[in-house]
Order: sequence, then C-alpha cells, then structure tokens
Amino acid sequence: MGSLCVPLSTIIAIWCLLLGAESKTHWGDAEVLKELKQGLEQASVIPGSCVSSWDFTLDPCDNLFADKFTCGFRCDVVVSGLSRVTELALDQAGYVGSLTFTWNLPFLQTLDLSKNNFSAQIPDSFSNLTRLRRLSLSSNSFSGEIPPSLGTLPSLEELYLDSNNLRGTIPQGFHNLKRLELQSNNLNTHLPNFDTFTNLKYLDFSDNSIAGELSASLPVSLVQISIRNNNLNGVLSSESFRNLKRLQVVDFSSNRMSGLIPSVFFELPSLQQLTLSFNEFTKVEAPYKGVESRSRLIAVDLSNNRLEGFLPSFMAMMPKLSSLSLENNEFTGRIATQLAEKTVSPKTGVTPLERLLLRGNYLVGGIPRPLLTLKRDSANVSLVDNCLYRCPHTFFFCQGGQQKSLAQCNRFVSTTE
Repeated sequence: MGSLCVPLSTIIAIWCLLLGAESKTHWGDAEVLKELKQGLEQASVIPGSCVSSWDFTLDPCDNLFADKFTCGFRCDVVVSGLSRVTELALDQAGYVGSLTFTWNLPFLQTLDLSKNNFSAQIPDSFSNLTRLRRLSLSSNSFSGEIPPSLGTLPSLEELYLDSNNLRGTIPQGFHNLKRLELQSNNLNTHLPNFDTFTNLKYLDFSDNSIAGELSASLPVSLVQISIRNNNLNGVLSSESFRNLKRLQVVDFSSNRMSGLIPSVFFELPSLQQLTLSFNEFTKVEAPYKGVESRSRLIAVDLSNNRLEGFLPSFMAMMPKLSSLSLENNEFTGRIATQLAEKTVSPKTGVTPLERLLLRGNYLVGGIPRPLLTLKRDSANVSLVDNCLYRCPHTFFFCQGGQQKSLAQCNRFVSTTE
C-alpha cells in the first residue's frame, strides 16, 4: 500500500479551517492598519470617522462592519485560509499624518485616501503593493515628485493624483494603466514619451505648467485627452491623431498652440467633443467634401484664437453638432446660410444648433434670413461685436453689445489684405 503524500500548504490550510482561522486577519495586514492609525495626528481622527472606530484589541477582519472597525477597508479570504486586506478606502474625514511605513499589503487591490489632508511626499514604499489596481490620492496636499516606482506597479490600471502640489516629471512605465489623472498640480515638465502607455484610455494633465509640443505618438487606445491650461506650444499634427479611432474628447484649451487646426478632428469616427479655445490657431482645415456628414461631433469650441478667413460652413453638415463657438477670432465674410439653417430648421434626422456663438469677429453683410424667425428660447445665438451693417436690438442675438465701428472694420480689412 503506497504512502499518501499531502503537501504542507494543504495541511496548513486544513489546520486553519479547523481552528476557524479563515476569518482572521493576517498578522502583517493588521500591523499595517495599526501603523496607519498610529501615523495619523490624533486631532484629525474625529469621532464618527472610520479610523476612530479601529480597536486593535479585536481582530480587524473578524469584526469589520461591527461596532469596532465600522468601515475603511475590506477583507477577503485567500488561499492561506487567512483574511487579507484587499481594499483600503478611508472616508473623507480630513485625516492628517504620515504614510511613511512599509505598506506591506501584498493582496491590496484598491487604495483610496482621497479628499483628506495628507501631505509630504508620496511614499516610495507604495511599490510594495504589487497587486494594486487603483490608487487614488486626489485632493490632498502631497508635494515633491511622483515616485518613478509607481510606474513599475504591474497591475495598476487607475492612478488619481489630481489636486495636490506635485512637481517635477511624469514617470515612464505604466504598461497596464488605463486612467491617469494629474490635473491641478504644479507639474513643470514636458509631456512624457507615451510609448509605454500602451493601454491608456483617459488622460488629464490640465491645470499644470507642462510645456513643449504634443508627442507625435499618442496611445491608440485613448478615449479622452485633456491638457487644458498649460504651456503647450507648437502645432497639432494630423499623424498624432489619425489612428485614434476610439477618441471621444479632446481639450487643449488655454495653451499657446498655433498654426492649423487639422481636418483629422472632423474625420475621426468617435470624436464627440473638441475644445481648442484660448490658443493661437490661425486656420481651420476643412475635411474632404462629404466626410463631415459622418462626423459624430456634438460640441466644438474654437473661440478666442486668431482664426481667419470665412466661417467653416462645412460644420453645418455635421449631423450631431449642437454647440459651435467661434467667437473672438478674426473671421471675415458673411455668416454662412448653412449655419443659420441648421440652427432654425435642420433637415430630418439632423440635430439643430442649440448654441451658435459668433460674436467678436469681423463678419459683414446682413443677418441670414432664417435667423430672422428665431425665437429667444430656441437657441443661444450671439452676433454682437462684428461688422454687420444692421443688427438691431429687437433681435435677441444682437443684444449685449454693439457692432464694431466702421473705422475698426476698415482698419482690419486693410491690414489683412
């Protein structure tokens, strides 16, 4: 009769089950929870907060959601038969304190410390969280640089570091990252090379001091990119966007970008929102005739640039476009009748323009006939501060300002001829 060989790990698991230890917290995880509580300033641990209920005379996971350990983390039983902390999500109680300890939580998948008052640097020991999928430190007061070790976390998919005081460079790596939010910091660097961000879908670097030109190679997985209110310059290349077939939102407003707005933005099959306002663009490139009818753009804001030439009437052919802002540019010529018709009486199946903002240009001639029948509550239209020969205040879209003087209009025409 052969001997029965049972692996040691199986014997330990059975022993733990017999003792009822499967619902007990692994000692290492309990130590990290203790270190976290001990590192907080006592004055910030207010009555009724999650951490105020943590009483380590009892087993954390065994008493979770009871009178002690009312909230703040989650436990799951793993192969060892012990409960391991898999989620640590503190309430927004204004905690203050230190996070500089080992963070030895090998089964942690979510760490959310957002909307508190943590400060100092982001601990490099977060690199121990090898199963971490979501890290949110939003709306705190973290300073210093983003630890490069965060880019090496193999499972990280979502990283929220927005609304802090971070500076310096943006690390490389992040091979599995899908969402990266760094807005509202003090990042004074150039854009990273996106070659390693092969799975990135959502990117927000807004409200920083990031300079330089946009990378020629953006992740083809991008769904949303927002880098508004920075110091980006240079031109937008068609090649940077041509392969971004899933892209839905683009916002590069309030930078120093110039040159041509390429036609690729009006050709992308999924793009719904395009915001390029408050830059120094000078021209809009029209797509090949007929392509605009397949556009899914809903909102386009090109206001407060230096755009010149005639209004881009091809936008009237975009079936879903409902908001168009071209105000405070240098457009000349007449108001395109196609834009007026889309605002007042679009064709069947075509979304009307609910917003048509053309103020602050050098448009000439009269008001297109379709607009004369427009009722105040049906659309937001503004034509003030142009060179229209007659725009009486009896029409709501002529209210809120005057037309430019003849001298201003003549002076502009003479300087642009």
